[in-house]
Amino acid sequence: MKVFLDDLVKKSKILTVNGNVANYIPALGKANSEDLGIAIYDHEGNFCEAGNSDKKFTIQSVSKPLVFLLALIDQGEEIVFSKVGMEPTGDPFNSIIRLETFDKHKPLNPFINAGAISIVSLVKGEDNIEKIEKILSFIRLLADNDNINVDNSVFLSEKVTGDRNRSMLYFLKSIGNIEGNVEEILDLYFMQCAIKATCKDLARISLVLAHGGYDPIRKEQIIPKRATQIVNSLMATCGMYDESGEFAVKVGIPSKSGVGGGILSVVPKRYGIGVYGPALDVKGNSIAGVRVLEALSDKYDLSIY
Repeated sequence: MKVFLDDLVKKSKILTVNGNVANYIPALGKANSEDLGIAIYDHEGNFCEAGNSDKKFTIQSVSKPLVFLLALIDQGEEIVFSKVGMEPTGDPFNSIIRLETFDKHKPLNPFINAGAISIVSLVKGEDNIEKIEKILSFIRLLADNDNINVDNSVFLSEKVTGDRNRSMLYFLKSIGNIEGNVEEILDLYFMQCAIKATCKDLARISLVLAHGGYDPIRKEQIIPKRATQIVNSLMATCGMYDESGEFAVKVGIPSKSGVGGGILSVVPKRYGIGVYGPALDVKGNSIAGVRVLEALSDKYDLSIY
C-alpha cells in the first residue's frame, strides 16, 4: 500500500491548482495550497502514510462529529435530537435559510454550522475553559495523543470574521433552540474548530470509529457502540457538506471534511483514514483529498454500499 499511496499523492497534487484555500478566514489563508497527505491505520494497528501527513492543521468541521459524540455520551439521544435533526441538506454548510423554513425549527443535522453550534451548547462545564478542556481531553483520548491543542491565532481569526455564524446563533436562541450566553457559545464553537491535528491523528480517531468505539490497539472500548453507529451514519449522509451524495457514490465511506483541508474517513472494521489537502473545491472539500479517497476506495474496494 505504501508504494500505491506515494504514487497516488504525487499524481493527485496536480489537482490542487484547481482549488483555493479558505482565505475568508485570514489565518487559514496562510496554508500552502500544494500540501497533500494521507495516513491510514488498519484493524491490526499497522500504519501507513504518504505526502504531508505530519503537517498540523486546524480540523475545523472535522471536529463536529467528535463534539457530537461527546454530546451523545453526556446528554443522550433524546436531548441531542431535540436540538438537531438527522437529515441531509442540499444547502451550503453555512446556510441559514432552513432554520426558518424547516417546520421543526431546528438545524437539519449536526454537521452544518447551525447544527454544530446547537450541539456545542450542550457540552457540560462551568465555563468555556472547562468545556474546551473537556473537548480536548476527549479528542486526545480518541487520537491517543496528548499534544492536541487549540491554535489561538486561528480561533481569534474566526472570531473576528464570524458574523454569519453569530447571526445563526442569535436566531437559534430566538426560537428557543439554545440557552446561555451567545458570545460564550460562539467562542467555544470557534475554539473547537481551531483544534490542531495531523492526518495521523484523524486516522487514529477514525480507527476507533471503524470498530464501533473499540480501540483495537489499546484493546478497550473507548466510546459506546451506539454513539459510533449514529455518528458514522450521519457522516455517510451529511459529512461532506452539500457534496455528500456524490461522495457516497464515488467513494462510499462515512467521512467528515473541514475547510482546513482535513477529511476523516471510516471504513467499518477495516481502516481509519485521515487526509489533508487545504486546496478546496467550491463545496468546501479538499479537492485533491477527495480524489485520493476516490482512487483508494476503487483500488481496495472500500465502499460500504
